[in-house]
Order: sequence, then structure tokens, then C-alpha cells
Amino acid sequence: MAVTVPRDVLHRYYRFSLYNSPFDAHDDGCAIDLYPEGERAPSPVAGEVLDTKAVRAPPKPYAAEHDHLILVDTGEYVARLLHVDPSVEPGETVAVGDDIGELVRAGFFAPWVPNHVHLGFRDHDADPYRASGSLPVDVGVDVEPLAWDGTGTVVETGETWARLDSPEHPAPGERFAGVANDGGGVLDGGLPHYEWGGVLGDDGPTRASVAGQQVGTADGRTVAWDSVTVSANGDPVTGLALFCSRDDAGVKLVGEGVDLPVGERVEVTVERR
Repeated sequence: MAVTVPRDVLHRYYRFSLYNSPFDAHDDGCAIDLYPEGERAPSPVAGEVLDTKAVRAPPKPYAAEHDHLILVDTGEYVARLLHVDPSVEPGETVAVGDDIGELVRAGFFAPWVPNHVHLGFRDHDADPYRASGSLPVDVGVDVEPLAWDGTGTVVETGETWARLDSPEHPAPGERFAGVANDGGGVLDGGLPHYEWGGVLGDDGPTRASVAGQQVGTADGRTVAWDSVTVSANGDPVTGLALFCSRDDAGVKLVGEGVDLPVGERVEVTVERR
């Protein structure tokens, strides 16, 4: 059975994703990444802190040497929280929204990924320290699908990413939205740079497509991406970062070679290899 993260928890964060990660913990949407504003982490769960543990992270020039694991007994499950340097200790009780520490930019992140809280759930008799083995996660909100034709203007950039103004969020701050799968639902994940993605909000589609191009095959809500190349104005990029947002829904192009200035008009194409 899936564990549902309720609406009041999700709305404490400006973005969430179940599939936009390369790590086993997110297989089949068995974890959710929650993106808060600022440098501190509000707790997405309530309960007793069971343990905190520092773990060595892959060495990256932009990242901290260690990540951290926080285990919280919610009563029904054991919650696993990652990417937070804890300000709480075993035996303490936390409520939803409590400050539990400072966000950590760990070597598990690709360079274009913002700081976030990783959340997964285990049954009490499961090993909470293993990276894999969490329960599937559902979200207690309806995510609005936004049609996108593959074009947009760059409105924000970083060293390894550029964000477009399209599709436009219909109601910033009020509800979550994301890029529509042409066959129904909202696409979630790193296309095609992570092996798996997802279609949220519709269990019917058997194919995943974006801007009129098929990009994968769906089994339930999990998508196996096809072998495709994403290009921006004819230049290949690593891919698209697809997520659910309650503020900026514009497509995010990612990759070491992304060099698109603010104000440039972009046409994104997806070609099968």
C-alpha cells in the first residue's frame, strides 16, 4: 500500500517530485523530494526521532562531504529523511513544520538540482538504513496538467540549467501543476538522463509523450524512458527536469552544456535515437 503525503504537508514546499532522481530509493515512486524555501528544512512528518546518522556522499566539487539520515517514528511507519544536517536528536518529538535542521547540498545531487528534503517510509519491521525498500508514495493533491508545445523564452539561468516561461502556471501559490503528458496526467522525472520517470494523476496512459513526441512507455504510473535526445535550438542538452510546482511551472533544461541567456527564445525538440 502507498503512503499518502497530505495536502497540508505538500503546501509547505514550493515543489515536489517522486521520480526526478537517479537513485534506487525513488524507483516506482517510493520516495518524494520536497523543496522548501530558504536554507532550513521544515519537517514533513510528526513523531519521535529514532536516530540521526552521517553518511559519506559521493565526492563532488560543489557538494558537502557528508549527507545525513534522520529516522522518525510516525506511529504507523518509520520515515526516512535525507539531505538535512539535523538540529534534532534521538528521543525528541517533532511536529509537521518544525525546523529539523539545515539543508545539505550532498554529492548525491546532480549540479542542477536545488536543495530539498528526501522523504520515504518503511514498515517498522523493515531495515530503515538501507537505501532501497521504501513503500510507494502518493500525494494528497490533484496536479493540474499544463499543455506545452516545446517552445518558450528563458527567464532564469544557472551554470548548468535554464528555465523557460512556458508552460505558464495558471494560479501561482494556489495549486500544483506540471507539464502535461499528451496521453493524460503530468510528467515527472529527468528526461532522459534518469532511467525512470512517472505519470502522475492518471493511471490509464500506456505511453508517455511531450510536445507531441513519444518519450517512453508507462506501466501504471512508472515510465521507462525511450532512447531520445533533447535539443534546445538544435543544440543537445542533458535533458528536461520535470516536476510538480505551485509557483513556476516553466520547463527546466539541464546539462553541463546548457548556455542559454535570459531572453532567448527556445524551441525544444525531442528526437528518437
